[in-house]
Amino acid sequence: VQLQASGGGLVQAGGSLRLSCAASGNIRNINQMGWHRQAPGKEREMVASITSGGSTNYADTVKGRFTISRDNAKNTVYLQMNSLKAEDTAVYYCNHGIRGLGWGPVTYWGQGTQATVSS
Repeated sequence: VQLQASGGGLVQAGGSLRLSCAASGNIRNINQMGWHRQAPGKEREMVASITSGGSTNYADTVKGRFTISRDNAKNTVYLQMNSLKAEDTAVYYCNHGIRGLGWGPVTYWGQGTQATVSS
């Protein structure tokens, strides 16, 4: 199983970015999907998560600005980030709780994608 994240980049404060993370491999289904981030000198923190049923959870710092969604047919999770602030600058990591045939769930992590917000 592999997770491939994309969509990071450089944007001015107030702008938007959309991150994607697609899973591939021997996958039967995916439970929870989510995003964490890690800023320089700080610990990794949860940003948003979404269950297989579509229930979402957000960190207080991103509520009202970020939206997480998923496409089960594509094994993909998205993070739409609007009204970005300099403090959103971080490496963003996706994670999927994956079940295979006769195993799991196991949490897999993507490689990380850098989002930089200039003030």
